[in-house]
Amino acid sequence: MTPKEILALIREKEVKAVDFRFMDFPGLWQHFTIPAEILEEATFEEGIGFDGSSLRGWQSINEADMLVVPVPNTAFIDPFCRETTLTLICNIQDPLTKEDYSRDPRNVARKAYNYMRAGGICDKAYFGPEVQFFVFDDIRFDQNTHSGYYQIDSVEGAWNTGRDERPNLGHKLRYKEGYSPCPPSDAMHDLRSEMMLMMMQCGLTVEAHRHEAATAGQGEVGIRYDELVKTADNVLKYKYVVKNVARRNQKTATFMPKPLYQEYGSGMNVHLSLWKNGTNLFAGSRYAGLSEMAEYAIGGLLKHAPALCAFTNPTTNSYKRLVPGFEAPISLAYSQRNRSAAIRIPVYSPVPKNRRIEYRLPDAAGNPYLVFAAMLMAVLDGIKNKIAPGEPLDKDIYDLGAEELSKVPPTPGSLEESLSALKADHEFLLQGGVFTEDVIETWIKYKHQVEVEAIRTRPHPYEFALYYDM
Repeated sequence: MTPKEILALIREKEVKAVDFRFMDFPGLWQHFTIPAEILEEATFEEGIGFDGSSLRGWQSINEADMLVVPVPNTAFIDPFCRETTLTLICNIQDPLTKEDYSRDPRNVARKAYNYMRAGGICDKAYFGPEVQFFVFDDIRFDQNTHSGYYQIDSVEGAWNTGRDERPNLGHKLRYKEGYSPCPPSDAMHDLRSEMMLMMMQCGLTVEAHRHEAATAGQGEVGIRYDELVKTADNVLKYKYVVKNVARRNQKTATFMPKPLYQEYGSGMNVHLSLWKNGTNLFAGSRYAGLSEMAEYAIGGLLKHAPALCAFTNPTTNSYKRLVPGFEAPISLAYSQRNRSAAIRIPVYSPVPKNRRIEYRLPDAAGNPYLVFAAMLMAVLDGIKNKIAPGEPLDKDIYDLGAEELSKVPPTPGSLEESLSALKADHEFLLQGGVFTEDVIETWIKYKHQVEVEAIRTRPHPYEFALYYDM
């Protein structure tokens, strides 16, 4: 849509307000709203000023002024606002130079895509994320000087088989047996259908929805792949819809990777393929129907995986998901069917256009613009430098002997480990000015101070069970 068409849509739909959405550094949508009659064609060029110092990881107080610049082709009618509201996703600019702001995550994603096209290797990169989440009926948590706890509840939870629910109607999902049951065991079916319809209303193409494997409220709504920036925009719409549909039904949704102990966590497996002139460059006659280029792409992802984890698995909680026994990737290897490997090659269809690689490390707590941009940069580095991925790992990782297992690099064990890897290995991200040293340094500093150190210095509830009577 053009700015003129946006203004015509506002008149046609009798829009009362226009909401500007933009992304903070760690990965949450932010917004402010203006009356619809204030929006002009010039706004799409000149932007609107706001205070950038109040956003996490952004400007200092003495450089606070920033511009939000709305992008016309991102417009959608927000289905959750009482008054008819048009939402526009925005880019961020410096008000003095009119240059795109280097710490704007959407800008990083746009630069990655432009760098890819300028290199001539391909003209399109398709990303297809599988975004998983939990829906709970109640969540309580607190952390202070003298106490720390969390308590989760769900009508589906196996722990509620004996609770007096006046009446308790049973059909609770057994632990680790939540994958695709029918109602009444799947108590979230109608909720996910509502999410699906709201996503479609917001412009997403939905392919399916299902209950995921955990006992309580874990779900997935499958959305169609698209190009990098559009897919990142869609992930944010997806999360917005999931959270608001849950809230509208007196429930709460979270994309926290591992909220339940000894249960499946939520990931965001990302399917990826490169195309040129309408041809899938990842289709070929090598292992699992891949091309040589696809193998080099895998080599780039595996080489840089520890550093990538700082973006793809960006929370301390992320690493509680990356443990054996829960179909999460625990090895930096690739395989056509092994779900414990970091990279899987789906073999559902032999058609060349469907050939792709699935990067299984990411989770949905990540900032999608930075996740997809970093992945693309690792892939391009692998292709340009012809990084061989080694032999595939088609064995059951849990059955490997100690000697054989020692040859398979593990996924990082903590956020601190991943940040150290990023500090040591980020030259591939700096190519073409896509990421900058400032972005890398700010990310590492923010994550260390706000998350790693905050968790390290607080007593954990289980430490009382282990040590109180020592």
